[in-house]
Amino acid sequence: MGILRSELMKHGTLVLPIDRARHFIDLIGHKTKMQFEDMNSRELSRPYKKYVQRIDEMERILRFLLEELNRVPDAEVIKNNMDSFLDHSDDHKLDDVEARLKQMYKEFIQFKENNTTLTATRNAALEERYVVQTALASMANIRGPASSRAQANGGGDDFEFAATRSLLDDEEGGSRRLETMFSNTAGVIEQANQDRFARSLFRATRGNTFTHFQQIFEPMVDPKTGREVSKAVFVIYFQDNRMGGQTSAMSEKIQKICASYGVNTYRWPANREAAQEVLTSLQVQVEDQQRLLRAHESFVLSEASALLAPLRLGGNSIIEDWRLFCKKEKSIYATLNLFEGDMNLRANCWYPAAQEQQIQGLLSSTMSQTGQNSAVLISHRTPPRKSPPTYIRTNEFTAIFQELVDTYGLPNYGEANPALFTIVTFPFLFGVMYGDVGHGSMLLSVGLFAVWKAEDIKHTIPDLYYARYIVTMMGLFAVYVGFLYNDFFSIGFSFFTSRWVAHEGEHVPGGVIPYTPAPWFDTLNEGGTGPYPFGVDPAWHGAQNELVYMNSMKMKISVLLGVAQMIVGLLLRFSNAIHQSSPVNFFFECVPMMVFMVCFFGFMDYMILYKWVNAMPNPPSIINSLIAMAMWGEDPNPMLGAELPRVLMAISMLAVPFMLFPKPLIKLWQHKQQISQHSSRGGGGGGGHGHGGHYAPVMDEEACCLVSDEAEEEEFDFGEMCIHQVIETIEYVLGTVSHTASYLRLWALSLAHQQLSTVFFGMTILGGMSAPFPLNVISVYFWFAVWFGITLAILLGMDVLECFLHVLRLHWVEFQSKFYKAEGYAFEPLCHRSLLQKDESL
Repeated sequence: MGILRSELMKHGTLVLPIDRARHFIDLIGHKTKMQFEDMNSRELSRPYKKYVQRIDEMERILRFLLEELNRVPDAEVIKNNMDSFLDHSDDHKLDDVEARLKQMYKEFIQFKENNTTLTATRNAALEERYVVQTALASMANIRGPASSRAQANGGGDDFEFAATRSLLDDEEGGSRRLETMFSNTAGVIEQANQDRFARSLFRATRGNTFTHFQQIFEPMVDPKTGREVSKAVFVIYFQDNRMGGQTSAMSEKIQKICASYGVNTYRWPANREAAQEVLTSLQVQVEDQQRLLRAHESFVLSEASALLAPLRLGGNSIIEDWRLFCKKEKSIYATLNLFEGDMNLRANCWYPAAQEQQIQGLLSSTMSQTGQNSAVLISHRTPPRKSPPTYIRTNEFTAIFQELVDTYGLPNYGEANPALFTIVTFPFLFGVMYGDVGHGSMLLSVGLFAVWKAEDIKHTIPDLYYARYIVTMMGLFAVYVGFLYNDFFSIGFSFFTSRWVAHEGEHVPGGVIPYTPAPWFDTLNEGGTGPYPFGVDPAWHGAQNELVYMNSMKMKISVLLGVAQMIVGLLLRFSNAIHQSSPVNFFFECVPMMVFMVCFFGFMDYMILYKWVNAMPNPPSIINSLIAMAMWGEDPNPMLGAELPRVLMAISMLAVPFMLFPKPLIKLWQHKQQISQHSSRGGGGGGGHGHGGHYAPVMDEEACCLVSDEAEEEEFDFGEMCIHQVIETIEYVLGTVSHTASYLRLWALSLAHQQLSTVFFGMTILGGMSAPFPLNVISVYFWFAVWFGITLAILLGMDVLECFLHVLRLHWVEFQSKFYKAEGYAFEPLCHRSLLQKDESL
């Protein structure tokens, strides 16, 4: 039990003293497995919700602290040491951890505010410095007053200088009048908003402004988000006839647009001397702010190191231990919310029967150690009406196969578990589709590497870690079937002597060399030397009729494997009927289903095997024989006589009404018998009361409730039962035909893989080898790289996924439909390790 079927489950009630309830739940989650039922689902009473709310707030603080630690350079949280935490989880107390978290939260909030302020001040100084540098660059080409320029140009150039100077730049203060007519606004904006900002200015001022942008190549850190952003200096030139301290309407409009974009504006220097002075001052200010920021970062790092340091050797960081502690405590109090009671808490629970003694011993040992009232587990003698949960034991090897089954649906309690057979059949059928020694070896290498480096990839590549065993087995069976197909990258092996010999001197038209059986090869199977010992004879590789032969062989193998797997499914249906003690299902479902399957499709497989091992001068066609058998026609060339197929077909047809009619009629008769028993039981109870004079109202009330519950449970609709049985019968009869044909995908996928391998190898490596010397030496290297890339992308990528999905469909539909209802629900116990491992995988 536990692999083929669910673990035997027991139902009981756990009673806890309210003052030590948290301790016992923690102990149960750490050392045993129990699933609790919600006793407060109707009242929605949650007595421990305040604890859950406190832990929610603690988890919010932890998320904030982890985000802040991620921004600290060289800060690494040590995690993934689950065993160390579980062994020392009692070292943490909820109140102490909550107090420490709140204190660290206040400190990091202050750190964040200080960092934001320092970064904003540093950014403002940097932005103003870039604005001043832009002003200096724009003033570099502006010439001085007229007298100085005339002296610099010399006397001979007076005319040229006068002809080229500005009309407004005269001796009467034209430059001063120009400065009063034009003004500017300078600032810094993000480059992402640069174009929108320019368009807004142009539309708002109707084109009466000129905006110049100068890119800042050094990215700046946003003080709010901590992300690097690219910015640019902008200068807006516009006409301004303001007098004194008054501002024009144009200036106000520009200021409003700047405010709407959230840009920072700075004063534009009046001349080069003023700009140079401001630049020197800003340079000193930027250096001071940089030193402050570095000092603040080192202080934050020193404070963060207290959260990053492990509490013990081989343990997690403190903050990681706190995070796991909050997860564990939250699950404990969420479980306590399921209990009811005031002085003592109690809740119904499910637990494996094999662990009952362990649980009882754990609870009693706690009482002997503390000397206080202990918890009590009361096992129920009568199981509840609700079906028990399904608990399938798994390990690292079987977990992935169980996951494939559970994705389709969980087994009912007591139902046969397909995962036990899927462990072998899934990789084997994959190998039948993907059979190639070369490609299988590459896939096997990936699986073996994952098994070897399991601990290294456990947290870096968790998907490969989880699937390492199924990948290994898929590669192993692909290699095995590749040896059966005698196929290595489309090349055949010659491990043994071929049973076919070539006649070198004889040729048929087209340059084809004929092969005939070797003289010592016993083609009639009369006790002599038999066929090729293992796999396909290498003489078939490259033969003109290779495809015809391989298609015939693989098609028949697919049908044989398909019928065999469906018969295994029916045998599991037999086991379900025996386990459930249901003779109706055994004799009127399982037996006729097996008879129908064996008499038609089993007979087909027998003819395939008989034809393989018995040499016949005029071998019959199996397809024609089956058509004649199904249509009650005459088979011109019967393999096993004319009467046997007709007898088997008649038995197959008689099996259909046995599946269709008896079960609903028997169920109807059983239902009537139960009703009569309930009515007679009620009358007998009344007579006993009259004669004996003993009346127990409580017991009588319980009996009435029990009878009403049973009647409620046993509601029976004969019409619905008939419709259901008709659907089941038609689905099975037609499904066996379609499912048998569906197994031909084994042949189709194998053929596709073989042909792709042949084409890729022939068009790449063989093409390079056929080039003249010495070009073939160079081309082989190139074409090998091309072949290897195609092999990885298509045959080891797409083809592996394609074969995997087709095998999955064969198991879900063709195999499991024969016996698997998949209507169960999972056993979800309180288990700290499982909870924290699931949290790590997210």
